[in-house]
Amino acid sequence: MSDEFHEPKGSAVPRGRLMRAGRMGGLGAGLMGRAALGGMAELARGRRPRLSDLMLTPANVTRVTDQLAQMRGAAMKMGQLLSMEAGDILPPELSDILSRLRADAHMMPPQQLKQVLTAAYGRDFLKRFQRFDVRPIAAASIGQVHRAVDRDGRDLALKVQYPGVRDSIDSDVANVAALIRLSGMLPRHMDMAPLMEEARRQLHEEADYAREAHYLGRFGDVLSGDDRFAVPAVAHDLTTPEVLAMTFLAGDPIETVADAPQADRDRVVTALIDLTLAELFGFRMMQTDANFANYRYDPATGRIILLDFGATREFGPDLSDGYLDLLRAGLAGDTAAVQRQMEVIGFIRPGLDPAQIGVIMDMAEMGFAPLRDPDGFDFKGNDLADRLRRRGMAIGNHQALWHIPPADTLFLQRKLGGLYLLATRIGAKVHVRGLIDAYL
Repeated sequence: MSDEFHEPKGSAVPRGRLMRAGRMGGLGAGLMGRAALGGMAELARGRRPRLSDLMLTPANVTRVTDQLAQMRGAAMKMGQLLSMEAGDILPPELSDILSRLRADAHMMPPQQLKQVLTAAYGRDFLKRFQRFDVRPIAAASIGQVHRAVDRDGRDLALKVQYPGVRDSIDSDVANVAALIRLSGMLPRHMDMAPLMEEARRQLHEEADYAREAHYLGRFGDVLSGDDRFAVPAVAHDLTTPEVLAMTFLAGDPIETVADAPQADRDRVVTALIDLTLAELFGFRMMQTDANFANYRYDPATGRIILLDFGATREFGPDLSDGYLDLLRAGLAGDTAAVQRQMEVIGFIRPGLDPAQIGVIMDMAEMGFAPLRDPDGFDFKGNDLADRLRRRGMAIGNHQALWHIPPADTLFLQRKLGGLYLLATRIGAKVHVRGLIDAYL
């Protein structure tokens, strides 16, 4: 029976700050112990070991990834955020640990799920549903999603938060920061505190289901007249601090559009880019997490289903107008104006010498050049990302260039980078300049 709480197995989410801190402390101690043994072995061979080489061995990478994935919550989410925000400057081994955490988490075992639902709805919670599927349809860092049908026959998706996640955010962030410092791979002058604080703030926001329900409703309102998109409706009567209930919208993974005719691929990606521009320059409210799982596609209607509004941010006019000015300068090929705007937005920090600024400006030009093409930009088989990555290695190899831009800029870039990867995966050709011109 779908409403019996047995059958699928998972790993329990560690609860309580002390238990979670103990897990992280044990992980760090284990890494240091293995590093010490490896260091003695290297010395016995007559070689002077580097701490970073000893800490980030393939075996340690696997241990760290597995432990953070099992902990879920902020520990896992921090890894996801850092892999996106600082991926270009972190060492490859550390980036590998963090990027692996973008995959789905372990699901809660049924008994722990039952405890959460009992706390949310009471001991007789099953009486609220005609059907409740114990096996989740998705599991991530903050919670997992279950499909259900309530007594009124509504087909629902219930986003159930992992127990203890909200209360452990601050300690988890501090512990992950300590683990990163322990790796010995970051330069001493690099201040990760602003990024850590912003990640902590966003995690508290993502764990606030009342806030997410608010933005789910707002996006539903602003897109209500746009047939290209569908947004679930909040089921307020079943929404609690631990459970976000919404209508279930059936759809396929967005990546399946890659198998559709070229016209459909172009249409879908054009719609997503147009939506992102509207979020930045029109709504000034953006869902900043471009994880592919946050989009679904309904082939019957051709609509794009938008999911997960926990990472929604509102942008002020300064950022919105600053990006418009940057686009104007870049499309016009005005290098001096591009540099000025990149300094304003925070991509270029004060004090860099001309050679260092040149590296960043080269990357900016790579990004703007395709936007000027009157024939549109063909994402399929395009090597722009590889060229940017290769050029970006100059930043990774020179610590003087290591710099974390302001938080709003980082989260906006995360959205743009994820959208580029999705467009490339789908293989679309889009007249991006035409979409931008509507706002210039």
